[in-house]
Amino acid sequence: AIGLGIGTYLNWLIVAQRLRRYSIVCNAITIPDFFSRRFKDDKNILMCISAIIILVFFIPYTASGFKAIGTLFSSLFGTDYHIAMIVGAVVIVGYTVMGGFMAVSTTDLIQSVVMSISLVVIVFYGIHMAGGWSEVVNNATSLAGYLSITQLHDRATASAAPYGLLSIVSTVAWGLGYFGQPHILVRFMSITSAKEIPQATRIAMVWVIFSLFFAVASGLVGRVVLGDALTGVNAETVFMVLNEQFFNSFMAAIIISAILGAIMSTSSGQLLVTASAISTDFYQALLRKNASQKELVLVSRIAVILVSACSLALAYNPNNYILDLVAYAWAGFGASFGPLMLFSLFWKRTTLKGAVAGVFFGGSTVLLWKECFAYTGLYEIIPGFAVSCLAIFIVSLLDKQPSASIIKDFEATEQHINDL
Repeated sequence: AIGLGIGTYLNWLIVAQRLRRYSIVCNAITIPDFFSRRFKDDKNILMCISAIIILVFFIPYTASGFKAIGTLFSSLFGTDYHIAMIVGAVVIVGYTVMGGFMAVSTTDLIQSVVMSISLVVIVFYGIHMAGGWSEVVNNATSLAGYLSITQLHDRATASAAPYGLLSIVSTVAWGLGYFGQPHILVRFMSITSAKEIPQATRIAMVWVIFSLFFAVASGLVGRVVLGDALTGVNAETVFMVLNEQFFNSFMAAIIISAILGAIMSTSSGQLLVTASAISTDFYQALLRKNASQKELVLVSRIAVILVSACSLALAYNPNNYILDLVAYAWAGFGASFGPLMLFSLFWKRTTLKGAVAGVFFGGSTVLLWKECFAYTGLYEIIPGFAVSCLAIFIVSLLDKQPSASIIKDFEATEQHINDL
């Protein structure tokens, strides 16, 4: 939670304003499009590589949302996991394909409001049912290592287990991922005016702190009310189980809708970015430069359906952890695009070859680390981010200076920022 909070703040503080200004200068509407125009990539090599990265890592990301839907309905109603997951995916794909960006943005707002209210209701009612906040705190402190930053509570032995420096660094490093998440960055680019960013930053930080606090609090409440009833993959259903135990069918249904809304909001945003990347940044850039708008819409809709099908296949196993799927995709995007985004916005010496090297080696390192070095316990975003930064820096220095037009765009953006 600490890492995510810091990452959110830094992303709004140092990326949002510059990216919004730079995307106007470059006339870019997607992240791969921005990178390509930023470095005057006439052959669209960087755009295509970026689109492929988005396709590869959004599949497990979207799969986590589909799995969450299946888990929600199977745990609460006994519905078959696979049927619930498929029906949920069809609904999400349906309104994403038919409504596009405006539909996703509108549903994001509504669903986030409902989810916020639900978090508050569950936590405060749970505190009441647990016997008060002091009882929640007393229960947590009675468990050895439960509230410690350097220790974990081992349920099997009812004792504290060490939580080493490597694990602490890995969890805080989640904050690095924010710099490279396409579905988050594209929101910066789509803000109506750069003047709205300070207000948007305040709103975003209030929301993040609020949601993280109440998410953690719901876990603490669940530990008092439910005890050791939920273990393994079922621990991810604590919010849903508390809802089922606390409320009658009508109120429970509203909160279930909030949970479903949060899942749908995230999944639809991911699918929309994927569709844009495939239709605009891959299909039009590489295969059909003169494709009509109608043709691009058709391609994007087909892309949403195909990505959803792959995500359903990946989420088919109900025993997979949702967090594991999210962590993999989060690291992939963070290491592939995060360093390049920062270098693009702050270092005018960055070159096209350096950018390509950064995206390629960042994404490849995440894939390699996950498959070969996961036993170390180090979150793959850390080596991926570091390797990407080194690749961008070294290759750019070895390459010739950026062209005059690239420097001109960079300095024009700098001037816009300085004039604020």
